[in-house]
Amino acid sequence: MSSKPAIFLASNSPRRRELLTQIGVPFTAFAPDIDETPFESESAADYVIRMAKEKAEAGWRMRNVTGENHSLLLAADTSVVANGNILGKPIDAADAMAMLSNYSGQSHEVMTAVAVTNGKQTVVENVVTSVYFRHLSETEIRQYIESGEPFDKAGGYGIQGLAALFVSHLEGSYTGVMGLPLFETGQLLAQFGYPIL
Repeated sequence: MSSKPAIFLASNSPRRRELLTQIGVPFTAFAPDIDETPFESESAADYVIRMAKEKAEAGWRMRNVTGENHSLLLAADTSVVANGNILGKPIDAADAMAMLSNYSGQSHEVMTAVAVTNGKQTVVENVVTSVYFRHLSETEIRQYIESGEPFDKAGGYGIQGLAALFVSHLEGSYTGVMGLPLFETGQLLAQFGYPIL
């Protein structure tokens, strides 16, 4: 396997770290602090694209704090969208119950926008995945909430955890639902001349 150059990852997400490691991309990770408040009347797609781009640009500006000089930076933003509404992390058990009940027997979208920059050019791609949940009983939802898994995850579930038992199928990118669509990430890195294999 060839030795790949390290990149910056503008994220503290353990899942994004795991996914980049899976495809053999070495990185230095740090997360820029930006305002993630949606604009009034901003669509979910516009929001995740703007967030990924702003994280990339803010990360590029602060990259010098690491003392390293990688030539590329990657950032991403993921939102769970149901009925046109962006869902954040549940604030309590009642909020998680409402989210999960809303998914039961229905589909919703997970949008992950990925941005890659070299400081001169920033390219962003938004990957939209439709996720279909089977019907969930109230008991199942309560048991899932009691596991604690919903509370640190946008939309109140993690497809790579216990919630895999709820997903009947999806249309799009499994790794996109996890937080970093690997196919599209590889394609974006390749646009900047990064050796993906």
